[in-house]
Amino acid sequence: MIWAVVVTRDRLALLRDCLDALRAQTRRPDRILVVDNASSDGTAAFLAAQDDVEALRLGENVGGAGGFHAGLERAHAAGAEWMWLMDDDTIPRPEALAALLKPDDPAAILRASVAVWKDGRLHPMNVPGLERERIEPLIEAAPQRLLPLRTSTFVSLAVHRSAVDRFGLPEARYFIWSDDIEYTARVTRGGGRMVLVTDSVVEHRTAKPYTAVTSAGDRFYYHARNTLFMVRGRSWSTLEKASLLYLLAVTSLQYVRGGGSPHVVIRGLRDGLAGRAATGAPRASSAAR
Repeated sequence: MIWAVVVTRDRLALLRDCLDALRAQTRRPDRILVVDNASSDGTAAFLAAQDDVEALRLGENVGGAGGFHAGLERAHAAGAEWMWLMDDDTIPRPEALAALLKPDDPAAILRASVAVWKDGRLHPMNVPGLERERIEPLIEAAPQRLLPLRTSTFVSLAVHRSAVDRFGLPEARYFIWSDDIEYTARVTRGGGRMVLVTDSVVEHRTAKPYTAVTSAGDRFYYHARNTLFMVRGRSWSTLEKASLLYLLAVTSLQYVRGGGSPHVVIRGLRDGLAGRAATGAPRASSAAR
């Protein structure tokens, strides 16, 4: 059984488009679960009127990380074989799910789509992290139009139930940013295989093709804090952790030079070093990245 798991908060128009795209799939999901992150824009009433949608309404906004944690937990407990994760601003093309399920590769327990922006360019927020250690998997996967990955986002990621059995759930404490990167890194470092299915394409319908640096204001806090959460964890090798720290230094400098507040960076670094999940965190307006 294939479950689509959509996390939403206060973006009813986008959610409608997302659900329409799920219903238009050539291989429709067997169940659609929408995790409502305490929306206040009429989303709850809309979902109650959808006969083919199960709604999981959360009592407070726990961010995308908490939403995916709750959605995966619900679908896995109900016996789902595959759980197809996405935010409410993900609009899958009609063949997206069928393409994810097509590869005859039982070891590929995580399967990611190509995420593009409105103009067809690869969305900069969803650039996949490649598996670079060995060339053999790249050569072997090429005939199937697959690309072995080290990390990916939750903007159209199919998760087999065995991944949850072996590696657990995403970390809800991340709130937003990098919860998906940490989770996919955890799976692949533990021996789980993940591939990019190039025939599966979705549109990530953000207002702009943003990154952690160019996203709105105080949300950079989560990028800084959660990067240090990852460095303190076990999903990365020592060399990879050094690369994460280098990237954090570069992006922090870019953020401040672009007009961002140094205090946001300082708070993120402080809470990341202390392992604080919520204290001092600015409020985020959306469950999406």
